[in-house]
Amino acid sequence: MTRTLWPRIMLIGKNGQVGWELQHTLAPLGEVAALDRQQLDLSDPKQIRERVREIKPNLIVNAAAYTAVDKAENDRGLAMAINGSAPGILAEEAKRIGAAIVHYSTDYVFDGTKLTPYTEEDAPNPINEYGRTKLAGEQAVQASGTPYIIVRTSWVYGMRGNNFLLTILRLVREREELKIVNDQTGAPTWSRAIAEATGNILSGGQEHLYVASGIYNITASGSATWYEFAKAIVKLDPNTREQICKHIKPIPSVEYPTPARRPTYSLLSNSKLKDVFGYVLNDWEQELKMSLYSS
Repeated sequence: MTRTLWPRIMLIGKNGQVGWELQHTLAPLGEVAALDRQQLDLSDPKQIRERVREIKPNLIVNAAAYTAVDKAENDRGLAMAINGSAPGILAEEAKRIGAAIVHYSTDYVFDGTKLTPYTEEDAPNPINEYGRTKLAGEQAVQASGTPYIIVRTSWVYGMRGNNFLLTILRLVREREELKIVNDQTGAPTWSRAIAEATGNILSGGQEHLYVASGIYNITASGSATWYEFAKAIVKLDPNTREQICKHIKPIPSVEYPTPARRPTYSLLSNSKLKDVFGYVLNDWEQELKMSLYSS
């Protein structure tokens, strides 16, 4: 592996859960120009085009997104600008300069009615505004004509930002009982594992990516409900002595209403990732333990 696989990489969303990890995994592949939301406002099409033309990357990695699922129900304009329109503009600019793009999407592009893991060939049918805006972004990237990797992942967590893991670690120190939804199934996936998988994909170089251009599911192996995820977090917490929670109660989704509907089943099949790139992520519980004990 050399530093010239991708001479200049433009990373967007460097302070996000996945973006933060990508700064490390992309560094061995080329020169990384990493931007945060202050350096690039994805709701501003003019600024997007200016930044790409200024940096002139060989590869654009877009790890930024509007991720407030419930808030998106009443803030569709901004969510669509960031999740739907911006990826298309980035891909258009990539096409103009002969670059490739990696873009991250979500299991929430599906409605959750399937009883087996979703493949990349299954027809999306989002049931909330967040999912609809993310699907629009996927479609815009695909329509651009530039080589792309669209990564669909799920239930992303890490030791920074706002996520389920950090929420549970906080709540077990504040409350004696927690009520957690137990009828939604997915794959909790560590942000670092997503970044490492991305690095593995890109380590094949430009020609390999161009041939393998397409959508790929990248999630941890295995499955869990939110309740099972919460139980595992509490069990594996390195500082259990700080916990005051005595009981975690499983509840149905109807007892925890939210503005946005969630798919009841959003497990993604990783078979294509294994077949094309020979890469498989660890079981979600193993990754959870690694995340809790990593620096």
